[in-house]
Amino acid sequence: MKHLLILSALLAGQAAAADSIDPADAHGWNTSAELGAISTSGNTVGTSVTGKIDAKQETVKWSNEFILAGYFKDEEVTDDNGEKIRERSAQRYSVSAKAGYKLLHDDHGKLFALATHVDDKFGAYTRYSTIGIGYGTQTYKSDTHTLDVEIGPGYFRGVRSEGNTENGMTIRGAAALKWKLSDNAQFRQNVSVERGTDNIHSMAETALLTKINGTLQMKAAFNIRNDTNVPADKKNTDTQTSVTLVYSF
Repeated sequence: MKHLLILSALLAGQAAAADSIDPADAHGWNTSAELGAISTSGNTVGTSVTGKIDAKQETVKWSNEFILAGYFKDEEVTDDNGEKIRERSAQRYSVSAKAGYKLLHDDHGKLFALATHVDDKFGAYTRYSTIGIGYGTQTYKSDTHTLDVEIGPGYFRGVRSEGNTENGMTIRGAAALKWKLSDNAQFRQNVSVERGTDNIHSMAETALLTKINGTLQMKAAFNIRNDTNVPADKKNTDTQTSVTLVYSF
């Protein structure tokens, strides 16, 4: 028997305007917290939890964003003695910070600095850190669509699953599409690619958000992480499908 548990972070605050294609345009803070969980019992026993906090700040001259995310999965397995034990089969935590300085001659252009760190216990890279700078702009905006792009150089340091350390220069490109389907639904597509000397590190998220009330949304998302150069015992691509509740304040 399977039980699907979807939990939300119940935090006090005032929600941003949910019917706007990009509520972060207003000056001040716009923060969202999302959380989802799946618990299974019967033939398969296990628990998985995913969560994320995304805080955006807009001022006259600056556009900043801070993200903290985590995911883990525990499963019940049988050890060599025939006893059932809980075993961690997935564990990934990530944090990122981006500061963007708005250019006076360009309503949408920004010069940005970005730092990220990922700790993935079972990934091809158990640790992966980057810093970078670049230019970002909004190439298209309408009542229902926005498209933002970024490009710039960076530097990465990664520890592979077999213990080897890699580092070097990268070139990073990213794009974010938002599509307002209706007053209560929005489609989002985010893609980023970092090309280094020996590896191309790519991430993508496809998400559909539906409004429940003024502060709460349901989000269905499909995430992909890909590395072109991985150890022989690892796969190039990791995927994650999730359904979460998102609380905005």
